[in-house]
Amino acid sequence: MKTLVVGQQKREIERLLKRIGFKIVANKPDFVFSYGGDGTLLRAEFLFPGVPKVILRKSSVCKLCSPLSNEEIIKRIHQKNFSLREFWKLDAIFGADHLVALNEIVIHNKNPQHGIRYRVFLDKTDLGKEFIGDGLVVATPFGSTGYYRSITDSYFELGIGIAFNNSTEQADSLVVKEQRQIKVLITRGPALLYADNQTKIINLKEQDLVLIKKSSQVARIVKF
Repeated sequence: MKTLVVGQQKREIERLLKRIGFKIVANKPDFVFSYGGDGTLLRAEFLFPGVPKVILRKSSVCKLCSPLSNEEIIKRIHQKNFSLREFWKLDAIFGADHLVALNEIVIHNKNPQHGIRYRVFLDKTDLGKEFIGDGLVVATPFGSTGYYRSITDSYFELGIGIAFNNSTEQADSLVVKEQRQIKVLITRGPALLYADNQTKIINLKEQDLVLIKKSSQVARIVKF
C-alpha cells in the first residue's frame, strides 16, 4: 500500500512504515498518516482531502488518538484490520472564495480593540437581532469539542453548531439541523473569515455576506 506522513520529525515513522511493508510516496497515497496532535489531522485533511487518515500520536495533546501504540496501529492498517468512518464538513462561500472545514468556520473581528456587528440568517429567516462581539464559530459535530466547546462549554453529536464569541449581550449558542443554510451579514467590520487552522484568511467589510452550509465533501478517518 502507498502512503505518506504529515507531521514534523516523521523519519522514524516512515522507517517503521517501510519495515512493516508500506511504500512511501509523494502524492496519490492510499492512506495518509497524521503524526502529531489534532491540529496535524486538520492539516493532513486540508492537504489530502477525502484520503483515509490514520492518526498516530506524537503530541501529548491528541483527543482523537487511539490508545494503541503507533506500531500496532500501522500493523493493523497493513493487515486491513480497521474500520473507516466518514465525517461531513462545512463550506463557507464568499464571492469567488470557497473554504472547506472539518472542524469549524470562523468569522472574527480583525481589530481586537473593536467588536464587529453582524446579523445571522437561517435559510431566509433573520434571527431577529444585530449581534455585537468578536464574531462567531460555526462547527461540525466533529469539531464541536474544539473552539466551539471553549466558547459554549458544550458539544453536540448531530447538526450544525453556532457559537457567538464574546458577545456584548447574552447570546445562547444554537444547534440547527445540518440541512440548514447559515448566512452571516457583516453590518460593521472589518472582520476575518477562515476555516480550521488553514492559512488562508479572507477579509470582510460592511455589507459582505457569507454563506455557510454542509459540504458535499467528507473526511475519512480510520477507527479501531
